[in-house]
Amino acid sequence: MINRDFYLNRIIRNMWNGEVKVITGIRRCGKSVLLFDLFYEYLISQGVSEDHILKIELDQRRNYKFRNPVTLCEYVEDLVTKKSDEKYYLFIDEVQLTLKIKDRDNDGIEISVYDMLNELKAYKNLDVYVTGSNSKGLSKDIATEFRGRATRIHIFPLSFKEFYSYVGGDEQKALDSYMLYGGMPRLLSLPDEKDKKDYLSSLYDELYIRDIVERNGIEREDILNEILDFLASQISSLTNPANIANALSSTKKEKVNSVLVSNYIGHITDSFLISVAKRYDVKGKTYFKYPNKYYYTDIGLRNARLNYRQYDPGHIMENIIYVELLRRGYSVDVGVVTDRRRGTNLQKEIDFVVNDGDKKIYIQSAFRMDSEKKESAETASLMLAKDFFKKVVIRMDIPHNYYDENGIFHCNLIDMLLGRVELF
Repeated sequence: MINRDFYLNRIIRNMWNGEVKVITGIRRCGKSVLLFDLFYEYLISQGVSEDHILKIELDQRRNYKFRNPVTLCEYVEDLVTKKSDEKYYLFIDEVQLTLKIKDRDNDGIEISVYDMLNELKAYKNLDVYVTGSNSKGLSKDIATEFRGRATRIHIFPLSFKEFYSYVGGDEQKALDSYMLYGGMPRLLSLPDEKDKKDYLSSLYDELYIRDIVERNGIEREDILNEILDFLASQISSLTNPANIANALSSTKKEKVNSVLVSNYIGHITDSFLISVAKRYDVKGKTYFKYPNKYYYTDIGLRNARLNYRQYDPGHIMENIIYVELLRRGYSVDVGVVTDRRRGTNLQKEIDFVVNDGDKKIYIQSAFRMDSEKKESAETASLMLAKDFFKKVVIRMDIPHNYYDENGIFHCNLIDMLLGRVELF
């Protein structure tokens, strides 16, 4: 068992805050373990009685009846009102599996799990926690659904720091394994490489694709699969639905509608399988609608999608950095700066514009900078920003961290992932 203290401490800090704690993340990334094992054991260690922790796993057959939100609410209310002077905790796993029903006694009004949870959180002796694997099932606007009274805690597969805390040994060897197989927690119990590959492939075929198809009524599963392949092959590259539709039209010898592609990408991002990074004009302080970059939530799933044929360490490194920044709670965009030197208006890219509240830094991901030409190319966009925010190049090819003569901080990737340097 890996102690995921980063997330556990967030849950502990928000206990009894009067809000529903909504724990989201891709399926099999460890949400249930975090809530039903780690947080459960914490409560027991604090003297909470087992019978005061109500655990409902909606993907278990014995709990199917609680997918009806009214049945769920009545069951919990019956327990917590009997001893209103005692504190109870409610855990609901995979809350997106609940149904919407019509209340025949009230003109057929539709009742959702949000209505029931809003009712339950009103009990002063009940603290509510739910997990979900789909932003659409939870609603993209959780604050609205919970009337502004929800705390969202989004978790990711294992970070490299969590992964290394378990495997130990040579750091570079551990990173090589992480860059290939990613951080889905169950992989740690699978020592055989074939078993790891089979597991990651099965997650796609038996879980993620099936979930997306069934939840959204996907009619063209073949197009969905080809979009996933395309996005996997294009991590860290700019693209848009029109480009993807054109590429698919060419390979499939049929017209593929860009609106359909855009909708399917929306379903994929709703499942937390892939994240989209929007482009931001550093000088104009505005966002571009397209093109964007797409990154896999877990790099192992991306590699499995391509059957490990397209192992490009520079792009993989960039994907890992992006997800790590999101995991730390930062807002992350792709930066755009315009080079007007020599009478041109050439747009150049800063890999990541990272915001933490009112603080901002620029980050460039560079697998290797083994020549002056390469170093100049990687740092040129940072210099074009022409402001005083910290500028960082994260690299694989330096043994120690340093500032260059332009004030740019050169940071070793492993040091960054293991938290040995402060970015801000």
